[in-house]
Amino acid sequence: MEIQPDKQKLIELAHYKMPFGKFKGRYLVDLPEPYLVWFKQEGFPAGKLGNLLEAMLEIKINGLEPLIRKIRKDFPVDSP
Repeated sequence: MEIQPDKQKLIELAHYKMPFGKFKGRYLVDLPEPYLVWFKQEGFPAGKLGNLLEAMLEIKINGLEPLIRKIRKDFPVDSP
């Protein structure tokens, strides 16, 4: 069984910004790893944000932040 990443979900993850708190407005990839670990210990928020934060923690743990930064650069999203 081969795992295929969803291109659109990776692009969304690369461009998603933290909507609240101390790091409001920062790209999720720019959040400090200890902050994501804290969320894991306390419980990720329900829904889309929680799923994205959990995915970003796995990406950081595995040293894949450069991939997300490249996706953000190579696939720009129009700002509203």
